[in-house]
Amino acid sequence: MFILLLGAPGSGKGTQGKILAERLGLPKITTGDILRTAVTTGTPLGREAKKFMDEGKLVPDAVILSLIKEELAKPEGWQGAVLDGFPRTAAQAELVDRTLGERGQRLNHILLLDVPEEELVRRMTSRAAQEGRSDDTAEAIKTRLQVYQRDTAPLIAHFAQRGIVHRVPGTGTVDAIATEIRRIIGR
Repeated sequence: MFILLLGAPGSGKGTQGKILAERLGLPKITTGDILRTAVTTGTPLGREAKKFMDEGKLVPDAVILSLIKEELAKPEGWQGAVLDGFPRTAAQAELVDRTLGERGQRLNHILLLDVPEEELVRRMTSRAAQEGRSDDTAEAIKTRLQVYQRDTAPLIAHFAQRGIVHRVPGTGTVDAIATEIRRIIGR
């Protein structure tokens, strides 16, 4: 089973993705985690990505696409995965469809975590204070939300045509949101 978590930065994709992946016994493929690890270890990819992340901009597709294909090619990614933070653009969505299609697989569920913008800003500002993330400055938050609306939000329409998009209220307790996701996917 392949599940895509969509939602603005700060909507809870990371938290809910972890819960969901553990419950289903699937790997969680998170571009943010992959990129942050590359930044922390100072790889050439990490140094390149850091420039974009610090400005609140999306890391270019060319950098992300090879990472995701590698993750999906791992043995644990063959039966399914929880995708968090990817795809973010129409071009990336086509790559996911093509990559899974070549294997006779497809995305089964798209879960859209719906959170009001003022709550997103509050969450990311709080996260920045706790984790010291360079991509959660006030200016970067504003840019990330604008980029999300421009590039990622249109994916909802792309996937809605297949009837696999489910809106999940992203406010409330973590457990209540996880319970709603379990109800939606039936597991």
